[in-house]
Amino acid sequence: MKHVLLIVLISCLYINGFSQEKVQSASVESSVFGIQTGIAGLWVHGEFKLTNKFALRAELGLDLGILENNYTNETGIGLIPVITLEPRFYYNLNKRLNKGKRIDGNSGNFIALKTSYNSDLFFIASNEDLNLETDFMIIPTWGIRRSLGKHFNYEAGFGLGYIHYREEYYSDNKSDVAVNIHARIGYKF
Repeated sequence: MKHVLLIVLISCLYINGFSQEKVQSASVESSVFGIQTGIAGLWVHGEFKLTNKFALRAELGLDLGILENNYTNETGIGLIPVITLEPRFYYNLNKRLNKGKRIDGNSGNFIALKTSYNSDLFFIASNEDLNLETDFMIIPTWGIRRSLGKHFNYEAGFGLGYIHYREEYYSDNKSDVAVNIHARIGYKF
């Protein structure tokens, strides 16, 4: 009887040991480089791991914008250089991994603090008489990124924040509410 109890006890421990769910720890990739395009521009980016859930995205690009001449009231469209630094918190990587979904290329949902500067170094405009109003933006943003195959991805996001225009164009400090709505398709190198 003692042998039977010993065998049952060992069997229970053995079965219990294999029935435990294996919990994997998900992490953002150490670095991701790519190019993205959307309705409003073209961007080159690098994303660098800070911790398992945090990444810092650095981005250079051309934003499509509306430009105007303050003296002649002419308006037009143009491509404006933009420099962006954006810390991102990917909050659902473990959940995606445990459900068997992809997390490569930092596929997941994120919360970010988009910090952008639109520069007046150069710009491409539909009319040469247009002025560029340089600005600085800070926009808390919620977004998603998903991988399509090995190299392609798409990304979408929304946020409301703060924009400040440089003083040289205004007699007072002009600030306003900034909106970040983006939908992009990209290629990961």
